[in-house]
Amino acid sequence: MEFPENLIEGRLVKRYKRFLADVRLANGEIVTAHCPNTGSMLGCQPDDARVWLSPATNPKRKLRYTWELVETGPGVLACVNTGRPNAQARDAIEAGRIPSLANYSLVRAEVRYGSENSRIDLHLSGHPVQPDAWVEVKNVTLCEGGVACFPDAVTLRGQKHLRELMEMVSAGDRAVLLFCVNHTGAREVRPADHIDPAYGDLLRKAAGAGVELIAWQADLAGPDGPSGSLTLVRELPVVL
Repeated sequence: MEFPENLIEGRLVKRYKRFLADVRLANGEIVTAHCPNTGSMLGCQPDDARVWLSPATNPKRKLRYTWELVETGPGVLACVNTGRPNAQARDAIEAGRIPSLANYSLVRAEVRYGSENSRIDLHLSGHPVQPDAWVEVKNVTLCEGGVACFPDAVTLRGQKHLRELMEMVSAGDRAVLLFCVNHTGAREVRPADHIDPAYGDLLRKAAGAGVELIAWQADLAGPDGPSGSLTLVRELPVVL
C-alpha cells in the first residue's frame, strides 16, 4: 500500500484548532495543511520537525495539502493521518499478510454491531473453519524508548469498543483488536496506563475474555526519509 501522490517535505510551524497545521516548505512558503487527526498527537509534533504532506487531488478543496508524516526523532517517522489505518489493515488482511486473519473470503467495513450501536472497522466472514471475525483497528503513534502505547489520550469511545468486542466473543465469534503501529521506532505495544488506566484495565479484562490482541507495524521509512509505503510488514508483541 503506497501513498497516492509524491509527498512534499516541510517543517512544522504549529498545529492548531486540532485540524490545521502551518508548515514551511523548502522554498520558504508557509502553507496551512489539513491535520487529519482528532487525538492529542502526543509526541508527534516536535518544534520545527520535518513533516511530509500529500497534495490534494480535488482542485476545489480549500486546503491544498494533508499532513501525513512527521519525524519524531532522527530517522524515526510516524504517520499522523488517522484516515490511513483501516485501509492499511484491510490491505494487509486481503493480501494474506496477517496469518491469524488469513483465509476469510469476504471483508466488509463499517458493519453495525453490538448493544451500544457501534460500527466495526472490519468484519471478516467466509472462513472455511473459523467463525466470523470482528476487527477493531487502532492507530498507534505514541512511542518512547521503543515502547508504543495506546491510547494517547483518555478514550471513552475506545472503552466502548472493548465492551462490544467482548460481546462478540460471548456470541461465539472472534473479536480482534488490531493495533496499527504507524511509528518506525516501536518494538512492542503496551496499554498507556499512565494516560488512561481505565482503558488499560479494560483491555486486560477483554484479553482475558478472549479478545485477540495483535499489533502490526508499517513500513514508513527509507534510508533518507519516507519510503512512500504504508504497508504493514511486521508483527510486534503486545505486552500487558
